[in-house]
Amino acid sequence: MALLITEDCINCGACVSECPNNAIYEPGEPWRMSDGTCIDDDTEHDPLSDDFYYIVPDKCTECKGFYDEPQCVAVCPVDSIIPDPDHEETEEELLAKKAKLHCEE
Repeated sequence: MALLITEDCINCGACVSECPNNAIYEPGEPWRMSDGTCIDDDTEHDPLSDDFYYIVPDKCTECKGFYDEPQCVAVCPVDSIIPDPDHEETEEELLAKKAKLHCEE
């Protein structure tokens, strides 16, 4: 499943540079599928949060295929990143998403 940053986030930004899919954005920042991926879609989407950092579920692969554990979770100093119950995915689905995001298909 994708990950979710909770309201406990202290907006330190430690997680942003750790994401291999560029799925984490600053509060209030619009997001695009093309950011950090090979997807040719520059459509600007509204921010998912104006108050704290957020993860775009369509871009989150829990670091499957890159690392043994989600890197954002590993570096979060306040443990504010949890599994997103609204976006449950199998490991196979996460790996397929990774392949699509990085044109490995």
